[in-house]
Amino acid sequence: MSENITIRLNGKQVTVPAGTSVAASMLASGEPCRTSVTGEARGPLCGMGICFECRVTINGNRHSRGCQVQCEAGMDISCDD
Repeated sequence: MSENITIRLNGKQVTVPAGTSVAASMLASGEPCRTSVTGEARGPLCGMGICFECRVTINGNRHSRGCQVQCEAGMDISCDD
């Protein structure tokens, strides 16, 4: 059985299975990865790190590609405007 970990997404505590990508955790929780210049919520598109639609700030590091990073317990992830 997979262990669960707790992360923080856009200020909300979320529990996800260990090994979940940041992009998948945002999709599952309904949180956007970023917003467009017109204010529209954006989410992952390609899932391979090519499109950059999954850019987020992880533990203060801006423009991280969420589809390329696995969640770690206590990770702080926020929308990358």
